Amino acid sequence: MKSDAKSTIETGKAILGIEFGSTRIKAVLIDQENKPIAQGSHTWENQLVDGLWTYSVEAIWYGLQDCYANLRSNVKDLYDIEIETLAAIGVSAMMHGYMAFDKKEEILVPFRTWRNTNTGQAAAALSELFVYNIPLRWSISHLYQAILDNEEHVKDIDYLTTLAGYIHWQMTGQKVLGIGDASGMLPIDPATKNYSAEMVAKFDKLIAPQGFDWKLQDILPKVLPAGENAGFLTPEGAKKLDVSGHLKAGIPVCPPEGDAGTGMVATNAVKQRTGNVSAGTSSFSMIVLEKDLSKPYEVIDMVTTPDGSPVAMVHCNNCTSDLNAWINLFKEYQELLDIPVDMNEVYGKLYNHALTGNADCGGLISYNYISGEPVMGFADGRPMLVRSANDKFTLANFMRTHLYASVGVLKIGNDILFKEEKVKVDRITGHGGLFKTKNVGQRVLAAALNSPISVMETAGEGGAWGIALLGSYLVNNEKKQPLDAFLDEQVFGGDAGVEISPTAEDVEGFNAYIENYKAALPIEEAAVRFKK
Repeated sequence: MKSDAKSTIETGKAILGIEFGSTRIKAVLIDQENKPIAQGSHTWENQLVDGLWTYSVEAIWYGLQDCYANLRSNVKDLYDIEIETLAAIGVSAMMHGYMAFDKKEEILVPFRTWRNTNTGQAAAALSELFVYNIPLRWSISHLYQAILDNEEHVKDIDYLTTLAGYIHWQMTGQKVLGIGDASGMLPIDPATKNYSAEMVAKFDKLIAPQGFDWKLQDILPKVLPAGENAGFLTPEGAKKLDVSGHLKAGIPVCPPEGDAGTGMVATNAVKQRTGNVSAGTSSFSMIVLEKDLSKPYEVIDMVTTPDGSPVAMVHCNNCTSDLNAWINLFKEYQELLDIPVDMNEVYGKLYNHALTGNADCGGLISYNYISGEPVMGFADGRPMLVRSANDKFTLANFMRTHLYASVGVLKIGNDILFKEEKVKVDRITGHGGLFKTKNVGQRVLAAALNSPISVMETAGEGGAWGIALLGSYLVNNEKKQPLDAFLDEQVFGGDAGVEISPTAEDVEGFNAYIENYKAALPIEEAAVRFKK
């Protein structure tokens, strides 16, 4: 096995996927069977500069180079060889945000990330103009807000892109973007698989009085679906990636994608009527639709798969942080008793015990809002546990209410899709920290969404593996298969993971819990108003 991996790297058949996450840049090398054979990483943090969340251009390049150097040393340790060339490269990054450049290719203002919420006025105006939900974090919201704020730099914009698009451009010279990431810049027309011409025209008319010498289409990246040639690594790009100088130019690079798209690929959820739920510090669900929704909803973002199918995304700011904080209390208690602590055991015992509680949590309610929760209309949050004197206050119900809370907001958003829009789903795959304890998070989510939930062994591989798979799709798709068939046959081999279906009792219990949860929201509102 080791010698196979070594010869794959030596003969230049390995594929490199790199993903820029919010806290970690990760690189994965995969072989011809699409299995990881080496990896590297770099930890980084965003900075708050002049009230806006950013990463400096220097931090971006240092992070990329350090991550690649870490991968090189992993290859050296495992196989005692250097990476000289590769079959393909793919780059992905956190979606949306704002990176604007002038004609000299210099950045005009620091990179504005998806975390920034200063774009409320622009997002509301554009949502009304386009009759389409435009979230705060989308690039078009950032651009229009900069115009509304009369920012000096806007007149000088020559190119506007995302973080993945920027890295790709600097590595290949190509101003392109994968369709999934592009759908977080400006809405995509499913018929043309390009930016909506109607919305482009509306935006140009809206800003015409400003007299800029650019039109929107001129400054945006070209949209490419998965499998399209997106350029080749240039000699300059090779030096930027591998400062040691071993990596050769000329390697094909697949269209750069956003982290939502690579998550769909890594969970084999790009086919219509499939979906995935990522549940960790925050949570989001992505459901691949057969057709567009009947109308826009403020809590549902419309994006696309990397091959252009419409996707309904519900994004929640809070998931497991409050639950983890409570579990740490049990850890402290165990330490007080001088009992050795194994956190996997603590989680396992408490999670499994939760399943013995009442299906409706015995009346207990938990709000896990460590931060604001836009889906529920909260700009700020206060985590809290609510109970009355008559509720069944047991440890099992206490743990169960915190598990329910971690996916409660997700349920409220998805109820719109399943109940109002009658969206049909055949399979939803869960991935992330909530599913680490076998069967428990899976069963809770199945009850919340009233849908079977699958969890795959590979779901932990993450977005760097997902973008490496898109690199593989570019160069190893001899049969010219659509992306969903390629993933089914070449990558997952029909493995749909372990599936858990919801029980009628759990579904009924979760629905009762959510009714209590909604009814008691004024308590959370009052807590947010209370300043201590």
